[in-house]
Amino acid sequence: MSFPMASLPTVHSVTANFPSVLAQASGSIGDRVGSFFAANDAVTVNVALLVSALLFACGLVGFLSRRNMIIMFLCTELMFQAAALAMIAFGKVHHDISGQVFVIFILTVAAAEAALALGLVVLLYRRRETLDSEAWSELREA
Repeated sequence: MSFPMASLPTVHSVTANFPSVLAQASGSIGDRVGSFFAANDAVTVNVALLVSALLFACGLVGFLSRRNMIIMFLCTELMFQAAALAMIAFGKVHHDISGQVFVIFILTVAAAEAALALGLVVLLYRRRETLDSEAWSELREA
């Protein structure tokens, strides 16, 4: 099967028109996406806050209902992430970057908490061979 060479475009004609085609395509897509997010800004923030509240509720229920220490620490991490999502959403509402800066501090605290929790879980498991929080109830204050 042979192709007629006269009907194929030359490499020079394709590369010469590429910047204008790319600029036209990116401009139209960018305008449509930008107008979509500008129109749905309040909806986006409300959805982010709803997801944040659901994540926090799942973390709280998991922390209060589970007895395994690893699951309890994972639920606290989930609550930290829910708070971070809420901070970003509120920063978007107020057109301020401080919400995103505060998320950096939340992530730092979460990382430190995860490191300490891992060390504590390993230490407690070596002493009693269990991670059930009821086994450690004598540590409570009277």
